[in-house]
Amino acid sequence: MRMLHTSDWHLGRSFHRVALLDAQAAYLDHLVATVRDREVDAVLVAGDVYDRAVPPLAAVALFDAALHRLAALEVPTVMISGNHDSARRLGVGAGLIDRAGIHLRTDPAGCGTPVLLADAHGEVACYGLPYLEPALVKDSLGTGKAAHEAVLTAAMDRVRADLAGRAPGTRSVVLAHAFVAGGEPSDSERDITVGGVAAVPAGVFDGVDYVALGHLHGSQRVTERVRYSGSPLAYSFSEADHRKTMWLIDLDAEGTVTGERVDCPVPRPLARLRGRLDTLLTDPDLERHQDSWIEATLTDAARPAEPMARLAERFPHTLSLVFDPERGPGDPLASYAQRLKGRDDHQIAEDFVAHVRGGSGPDDSERAVLRAAFDDVRVDDGVREVSR
Repeated sequence: MRMLHTSDWHLGRSFHRVALLDAQAAYLDHLVATVRDREVDAVLVAGDVYDRAVPPLAAVALFDAALHRLAALEVPTVMISGNHDSARRLGVGAGLIDRAGIHLRTDPAGCGTPVLLADAHGEVACYGLPYLEPALVKDSLGTGKAAHEAVLTAAMDRVRADLAGRAPGTRSVVLAHAFVAGGEPSDSERDITVGGVAAVPAGVFDGVDYVALGHLHGSQRVTERVRYSGSPLAYSFSEADHRKTMWLIDLDAEGTVTGERVDCPVPRPLARLRGRLDTLLTDPDLERHQDSWIEATLTDAARPAEPMARLAERFPHTLSLVFDPERGPGDPLASYAQRLKGRDDHQIAEDFVAHVRGGSGPDDSERAVLRAAFDDVRVDDGVREVSR
């Protein structure tokens, strides 16, 4: 069976206030053409179809058109909701759409009920695990613990139980939206940390032939059977070095996986430039970036006059300007920036507690209170998105 694995479309998202809907439409044209030209048997969409719970109408229209085109090709599509999607909205009409071969899996209760696909070698059981927000699904999944590993393990236990009752030799595929240990994140994924832990071990998915992951925006292999397709477009400058692709996965009669990366259209390349303003404006080696979207980090000791306007004269698609002045090792501002570099919100909060106490940081119980406060804020934000 040949499957096209994609995810993280984020329809409706912009890039530093530049609308991407035309680029997203071009990607979906490319996806449909790939399905047709490469004789794909099934399309797997591993979540974050939309960028937010209530997407703009133009994004909804684009999604609707893509589903009609896939249905017209009579190629089954299995799709799950991600952490950016409103699962209830995305899943509206799922029962009716099923009849057209578009299988929306947005309800955690259905984790153990597969979409059954078939080829010349028999059935492939395809299980859709929508994004599982631990605090919201722990009771329905019977884990009693609000943690990513616990709820994903419970969902996979249902998958393995169903698979055990099927005919020997039934091949299996799981779609999931999660941060799996070993994956490389970028700056454009929304934080899903719970209790200080966002990542789950790849072993959670043991027992199935292929795991089509969404959430991380870089295309990558965690293991030969566990892969991220990545997003089809770059959504942050941290993705400047990404090669944006989809996975074309072939699953043979024994469940052996082979994969090929299929490149996605690039609306405009990204470039991250760093240096003094005068250097960026005159360096001949930077000529190749004139048509790129630019993030410029200026290292001038003093902020230059009208830097954005001057940069735009040479690089008309400059979108982001960052100031990172070169400072000596004794400069207190350099020391502060170095202390913050690479630290998350919780670590910065602990540093603040230590600062106001004259060096005495929080004890274990206070760390737990801080962690719970950050988790509550993040979950509350997610609930508000879903309920909009």
